[in-house]
Amino acid sequence: MKKYLLKTLLRLDNSLRHWITYFSLENGLHPKHRLTNYHQFFLDNIGPNDTVLDVGCGLGLLAHDVAQKARRIVGIDINQQYLATAKTNYSHPRLTYVHGDATTFDFGEKFNVLVLSNTLEHIKYRVSFLNKLKSAGDKFLIRVPMINREWLVLLKKELGIEYRLDTTHQIEYTENIFRQELAAAGLNITELSVRFGEIYCVARPSPKRPQGIFTTRL
Repeated sequence: MKKYLLKTLLRLDNSLRHWITYFSLENGLHPKHRLTNYHQFFLDNIGPNDTVLDVGCGLGLLAHDVAQKARRIVGIDINQQYLATAKTNYSHPRLTYVHGDATTFDFGEKFNVLVLSNTLEHIKYRVSFLNKLKSAGDKFLIRVPMINREWLVLLKKELGIEYRLDTTHQIEYTENIFRQELAAAGLNITELSVRFGEIYCVARPSPKRPQGIFTTRL
C-alpha cells in the first residue's frame, strides 16, 4: 500500500510539474530562458567571424541571439511548425533556417562552430551522429540534461515511473556517460561545467582515432 501511494504521488508530481510549466510561460516562452540565461554560454564561445550551425534550432530563440554576434548562422530542425514560428518571430539577416533531418542531411559546407543545445539527447544513435557532424565543423558547443539532476528523478526511474524531462529523450546523462560517448565519437572535451542540472561542454575533434562504438541504456 505504501509503495502504491508513493508511485501515485510521484505520478502526481509529474503532472504538477507539467502544469507549473504551462502556467509559468511568459508570452509562450519557458521561463528557463530568462532564469538560467543559458544562451550566454553559447555567445561566450562564438566570435564575430564565426559561421555557426545550430542543430535542432527549434523555435529559433538561441539562433536569433547568436545571429547578432556571429558572421553567419544556419539553423536546422525537423519540425516544420517550429521553423514556421522561428521564421516569423526570430528572423535576422545573418540567420537562415533549413528544414531537414540533421542525422541524414548533407550540409555541403563546413562551419566554425556547431551548436547542439538540448538536441543530442533526442538522437538514438548519438555516437554515429557526432561522428558525422565532425565533417561539418571544428568546434562543438553542447548542452544536455542530466538524469541525476535530483534524487526524485532516480527514484522515479527505479520505480518504473516516467522520469524524463521530455518523453522524446533517448537518454538523460550522467557526466561519466556523456564523457564516454564523446570519447567514442572521437571528440576531445576542452571545457565542461554543470549548471541547473545540465552539462555544458566545449569539444573538438580529437587527433586520436575514436575509441569505437559505445551504446548505453538509461
